[in-house]
Amino acid sequence: MKHWARGATIVRVVWRNGLDQLLLDGLQKPGLRWLARALTLGRRLHKPRGQRLREALEQLGPIFVKFGQVLSTRRDLLPPDIADELALLQDRVPPFAADIAVATIERAFRRPIAEVFEHFERVPVASASIAQVHFATLRDRTGQQREVAVKVLRPGMLPVIEKDLSLMRMMASWVERLSADGRRLKPREVVAEFDNYLHDELDLVREAANAAQLRRNMAGLDLVLIPEIFWDYCHPEVMVMQRMDGVPISQVERLRVAGVDIPKLARDGVTIFFTQVFRDGFFHADMHPGNIQVSLDPTSFGRYISLDFGIVGTLTEFDKEYLAQNFTAFFRRDYKRVAELHIESGWVPPETRVNELEAAIRTVCEPYFDRPLKEISLGMVLMRLFQTSRRFNVEIQPQLVLLQKTLLNIEGLGRQLDPDLDLWSTAKPFLEKWMLEQMGPQRLWRELRAQAPHYAQMLPELPLLLHQYLRQRRTEPTPLVRELLEAQKRTNRLLQSLIYGGLGFVLGLLLMQWLVRMRLF
Repeated sequence: MKHWARGATIVRVVWRNGLDQLLLDGLQKPGLRWLARALTLGRRLHKPRGQRLREALEQLGPIFVKFGQVLSTRRDLLPPDIADELALLQDRVPPFAADIAVATIERAFRRPIAEVFEHFERVPVASASIAQVHFATLRDRTGQQREVAVKVLRPGMLPVIEKDLSLMRMMASWVERLSADGRRLKPREVVAEFDNYLHDELDLVREAANAAQLRRNMAGLDLVLIPEIFWDYCHPEVMVMQRMDGVPISQVERLRVAGVDIPKLARDGVTIFFTQVFRDGFFHADMHPGNIQVSLDPTSFGRYISLDFGIVGTLTEFDKEYLAQNFTAFFRRDYKRVAELHIESGWVPPETRVNELEAAIRTVCEPYFDRPLKEISLGMVLMRLFQTSRRFNVEIQPQLVLLQKTLLNIEGLGRQLDPDLDLWSTAKPFLEKWMLEQMGPQRLWRELRAQAPHYAQMLPELPLLLHQYLRQRRTEPTPLVRELLEAQKRTNRLLQSLIYGGLGFVLGLLLMQWLVRMRLF
């Protein structure tokens, strides 16, 4: 019954804000347009359509706000008036009362707010679907006064999210039962992934840990700033971090007037994304414009500022290697290799014919090469690939849903910054370098270094083992010992062969890397 009650709430909000009219007006059938006009009788729909859509998403709760945030980055798919309104969802969701924020902080730290902060601004500087942010001043452990940003969780979030997720789980079960194609899409697993990420966002200590990890990972890149976390002032409902001053990345004209190199900024964004995905396997997965700023400070001019780390994506070594090989083959237009990788990974049935899958992928991708980003809709490419995947029964991988969402966000940002950006040529050198590192002796050296503590633990035991062996040699060996010695000799010969084979393998890797470099450069 609670599912039906939530469904009725959604229908009521849709009706009250006239979203049915937005859908029917967009259809070309004359009869449906007449139906849309008839349904408006008796309703006061005087507000602009974009405002009505935004307010409806805000009324429906955080999951729908997240959906609106993703849509807001795709101005190529939306009318300008709707895109402008949805952009307000990025950091201008109506705030909750300052008294509630203060009460949450005092409950978390068990002392009056005046004892926690020297100064606390009651008016929030930003308000989103999950939390809102206030500026404050505190003294750190060294007694130094620091400007900080205080993130406070929006009250009553868990019950609302649980209701929507329960409804989504029920609908996913229906889709799986009613459609073979639905089973291929794994909707229940996708909802489970979404469930994990949303619940992670409700724990601000986890978000602080995500920020600290990203800050370490990005320390040597000099392209992005991540705020410092004040761990003495972190709680599941409150997070205190370094205050960052920058210009929202959506204010492109203001950045241009300030002297920021906009094309370089677009290229840096692609580099940051691919570095986080393929080098670290740990990436910021909520990169809408409300979470990205640009520094104008002379010491860090033109660098990105990342905010809001509630949603991060992770990839295993297998996922990273598989995706990198796919991207590299795609950039080289080696569609046969892309098809073979899909079959090798088990994403498509093993009986799939390589040449047919290769031809289908070529048909989708080839028209988009050698074009600037302004002439490419990655969303359209993904949609056509999705249609192709249905034909070949490709299984959707739930762990890559966040990556696909973030890739669309990156494209939306790139389109706003520099429509002439060539996404493919910017990413290709990075991926080829990464592949060389994965195949070459650097990978072998990393593996040996990782195993070094294990070998170091074994080395002190070798003299004792050798001494015991020599003492046993003085006595006449029993048949059992002779049998063991023969087995040891066979093992020694095998180890000798393995050592020689390993040396040959290393030399082969060096030769292969030299040949690959000659081919690339």
